[in-house]
Amino acid sequence: MFTSNNVTARLFERQICTPSPGTSIHRARRFYENIVPSYTVYDVECPDHSFRKFTDDGLYLVSFSRNHQDLIVYRPTWLSFSCKDEDCDIHDLPSKARKFESFFTQLYSVTLASSGELICKDFFLYMESNQFGLFATSTAQIHDAPPTGGAIQGVPSVEKITFHLLRLEDGAILDERVFHNDYVNLAHSVGAFLYDDLLAIVSLRFQRIHILQIRDSGDLVDVRAIGEFCREDDELFLNSNSQVLVNHVGNGFHHGLPDPETSFLSGIKQRLLSFIFRGIWNEETDQTMRVQCLKKKFYFHFQDYIDLIIWKVSRNADSHPSFFAVYNMETTDIVAFYQNSADELYFLFELFSDHFHVSSRSSLHMNFMSSHSNNIHALEQLRCTKNKATSFPQFVKKMMASLPFSCQSQSPSPYFDQSFFRFDEKLISAIDRHRQSTDHPIKFISRRQPNILKFKIKPGPEAGSTDGRTKKICSFLFHPILPLAISVQQTLFLQASVVNIHFRR
Repeated sequence: MFTSNNVTARLFERQICTPSPGTSIHRARRFYENIVPSYTVYDVECPDHSFRKFTDDGLYLVSFSRNHQDLIVYRPTWLSFSCKDEDCDIHDLPSKARKFESFFTQLYSVTLASSGELICKDFFLYMESNQFGLFATSTAQIHDAPPTGGAIQGVPSVEKITFHLLRLEDGAILDERVFHNDYVNLAHSVGAFLYDDLLAIVSLRFQRIHILQIRDSGDLVDVRAIGEFCREDDELFLNSNSQVLVNHVGNGFHHGLPDPETSFLSGIKQRLLSFIFRGIWNEETDQTMRVQCLKKKFYFHFQDYIDLIIWKVSRNADSHPSFFAVYNMETTDIVAFYQNSADELYFLFELFSDHFHVSSRSSLHMNFMSSHSNNIHALEQLRCTKNKATSFPQFVKKMMASLPFSCQSQSPSPYFDQSFFRFDEKLISAIDRHRQSTDHPIKFISRRQPNILKFKIKPGPEAGSTDGRTKKICSFLFHPILPLAISVQQTLFLQASVVNIHFRR
């Protein structure tokens, strides 16, 4: 196996050796073992913005103004300066290296929020093929809103939620989609999912899944809404039959016309009840036993099944039982149904976790994110955690609480590839979440040479925090291609953030 840490030797070996079939990209990515963000510029002078993330192709850095009104987009560049001596590494960097503008160029600023709306700073989806960005703004939540117009009880209401589709190249707003008196979970893009040109938006208040298509022209086009109806012509069919009933009532054939809003379950819930019924029916072949099983497992819990609603699994999975349903949009059938404590679902998750992370077919680098189904080190770490668990059912519930995964919630940076580096996932990981900050550097250790430190990432001031009692959180933004990262440390008391830039000098 190739063991040299010298970049020149590695380039020479690439010239004279042919990689095994299907491994050329992985071999090329191994150069990141040599090219790492090993230098840090502390406390960079930068605008007071909320930095969101790099786009998956690395072309843009997305940020928002502190008043949650404006979108500001930057183009990553690189620090450049001149040096008279042959060895520039012995000199300190020039003073301009502490300026944010030395690493990033602002392309534009666009005002998105209006009429009492605020930008949801945790929501952003990127369509790489067209360089489109999807953003969301909303008004304040109303927690005690009455369930009117078919809404369900106990779900907050938002007077106005607007999804904005922008062309990131120039900031042009191409289209907008507005939801009134609805509720979509915008935090960390949980309530929306983007796959190629199809966008799914989940209305929790009305229990609908809106499917939209993003055209190359930048138009948001309705495809269908899954909820009350499953097929495109379901509403037409029900309305036509309601007209037949009205005619029969007028002719004296029927004396009690049912109200569709109170008499019919939604289409997707009927599909679910049918799937559960057939599953219990097929468990037994004896007719008497079938009846007994249906009474015990279906009719006895019928109201519980009726009361199921679409929701995001809570971190506290013990408070209420939760279930996962797999729905086929083409056939409109439920194809699988699991409780969050099901062993079968966990083993599927352990063996095929990549299938739970659905990435765009045009995004090649997203296929190299480490998971316990494609990386032996991640699998060993998962099994170690499983062996330490005191209760396997509780461990399963804890693991299932992360499902379904949010869209574009992981960084494709090669420095999170566990085949190359080992790091403390409690302090930093590819998952796009805030972490509790530490005054100690986060170490990235070589996998191939277990005792070799490749680089360190230290958030916050260079000398460390002067107030150890203040709770600090940190976020990390890694460029998907370049040896470049941003760490942002902030406190919970609206103090100024400390922004560090980590790069290869």
